[in-house]
Amino acid sequence: MRADRLVAAIFVLQARGHVTAAELARELEVSERTARRDLESLALAGVPVYSQRGRNGGWSLVGGARTDLTGLTAQETRALFLAAGPVAAATPDLRSALRKLMQAVPAPLRRDAEAASGAVFIDDLDWTRDPLSDSDGHRDALVRAIVDELQVCLGYAAPGRPSTKGTVDPLGLVSKAGAWYLVAQTDRGLRAFRVSRVTSVQFNGEPVRRPADFDLTMAWRSLAAPIEELMAAAAVKVREECGELAGLRRLIGSGLPAGEPAPDGKADFPVDGAGMDLLTAHLAAIG
Repeated sequence: MRADRLVAAIFVLQARGHVTAAELARELEVSERTARRDLESLALAGVPVYSQRGRNGGWSLVGGARTDLTGLTAQETRALFLAAGPVAAATPDLRSALRKLMQAVPAPLRRDAEAASGAVFIDDLDWTRDPLSDSDGHRDALVRAIVDELQVCLGYAAPGRPSTKGTVDPLGLVSKAGAWYLVAQTDRGLRAFRVSRVTSVQFNGEPVRRPADFDLTMAWRSLAAPIEELMAAAAVKVREECGELAGLRRLIGSGLPAGEPAPDGKADFPVDGAGMDLLTAHLAAIG
């Protein structure tokens, strides 16, 4: 708490330029004695603050100096605000954090930060007006469980099955093409749960049993590999007119290779899928 208060004191000094111990005490909701002790601690720590005695005395930053509390470079500041996305679409906690960060960065970097925060707009609807990403109403609770390392009783409804509950150790969240997945340790080993299918999250107060060598990236790859293999369980070679390839890419996937055209103007290319029956039905439906 004291570290937060010292940082807040610097913010007040930067915003006002000059404050008395009494004014700082009211701002930080502490006693005047505590405020004065905090200001003296800042000076001892090397922060360029000084006090003036007398009728108009108080505390100021030397020469109106501003302290960069972030240590961020211009490129790092721009990247951070770009990654956070538009402030208007952020959660209340993120908006508050971005406002504080904006005040903390040096003035020369603030213009880039403001420009970056308005450079991205996220539209969650595709051209058919359907949401691109799943509902993630329980994601905040899962983030809390992961960060605070707390076990949860997870309600989950697998496709075509009623919701069931079980105790899991939340270890991380993964975003896969707009869908969020919880990676968690269960009695049956490491599992991935689609967040949109989570029906409830209840904390039981027990700490997470986190494997000592756990790595989220490696864990997700091990969970995803069998699914990706299943998605490509069958493969065929298709021949099509080169002029139709653009349309096929929209229907089958952007990764469709162009292929080298034969003398008859057609090209061969591979297509894979979860099974031969499904793959054949998909291609037949395209006509």
